[in-house]
Amino acid sequence: MRRASEKHGVARRCNAILLLDDGWTCEDVARALYLDDDTVRGWHKAFTTDGAAALRAFGWKGSAGKLSRRQEAELAETLSAQLFLSTAAVRAHVEQRYGIVYSKPGMIKLLHRLGFDYRKPKGLPAKADAAVQEAFVAAYETLLTRLLPDEVVYFGDAVHPEYQSRPAHGWIRRGDRLAVKKGKGRERMNLMGALNLETFDLELIETLKMSTGTTIDLMERLERHNPGRRLIHLILDRAPIHRGKAVKAWLARPGCRIRLHFLPAYAPNLNAIERLWKLMHEHVTHNRYYPNFRTFAEAIMRFFKTTLPKNWKSFREIVNDNFHIVRPEQFRIIG
Repeated sequence: MRRASEKHGVARRCNAILLLDDGWTCEDVARALYLDDDTVRGWHKAFTTDGAAALRAFGWKGSAGKLSRRQEAELAETLSAQLFLSTAAVRAHVEQRYGIVYSKPGMIKLLHRLGFDYRKPKGLPAKADAAVQEAFVAAYETLLTRLLPDEVVYFGDAVHPEYQSRPAHGWIRRGDRLAVKKGKGRERMNLMGALNLETFDLELIETLKMSTGTTIDLMERLERHNPGRRLIHLILDRAPIHRGKAVKAWLARPGCRIRLHFLPAYAPNLNAIERLWKLMHEHVTHNRYYPNFRTFAEAIMRFFKTTLPKNWKSFREIVNDNFHIVRPEQFRIIG
């Protein structure tokens, strides 16, 4: 069907033109003939300009005014130095700089041939320090090595799921126009949790507002849930609610079994529970719409109370302590 034989190809092109004449859109024609809608537009433009002869023309090998090797090298340097946000922006630059017009598919092929892919820059913590991260990982591994049977380790953090749909990437049939409804308002949940990677025990607290009191509530819950543990190691980031005076006073109590360990600054990549929050969004908020905040909140809590305990053995392949050190020197910083 896709083979560009001259006899069959002319028929397909004629079919496209006739369907357009019947009032079909380019997207509808493309879906019916298993084509790209830009291809249909190109055939229509050629037919409008040159008539039926254009539908019989095969053997296209690119426009006569394609970029020379010197121009391609210059374009590659420009693209490396400046981040173009769309194919249209690159096409406009090439037309302005070299006077050459590219179709969208043609420009995409050129960019791929020049070694460029369409993807997002990695979000890099502003002041990531590789040496400090390495020191934390070494200390964490030492902690695990020396951990006694009556000790346990938890990773803690807060998360704030917002009542809003999150469109996410997926494989969609070409020409199929998918959409996801968006929620109303800015309501959100405020959750603080602590996760044990060995058993996937998750202690979770919901609150109206995060404070040092929330941190204390979480630590009290950990002590109640681990009556037989002499020491409970809790790894947190350096947020003020984790290091306030009230928290320090609570930790100073006689018989306190909580030992806090703080992550390096600007190192969320070293907090294993962050991976659980990401997994929660993939299961609950990505490409999903909830008619009201209540059903949204119920779906969030259902993930933690039902989905997580049921699937933790497979989830641990994603939510683990296989940490990756962020090394700023390995990236070219923009912005």
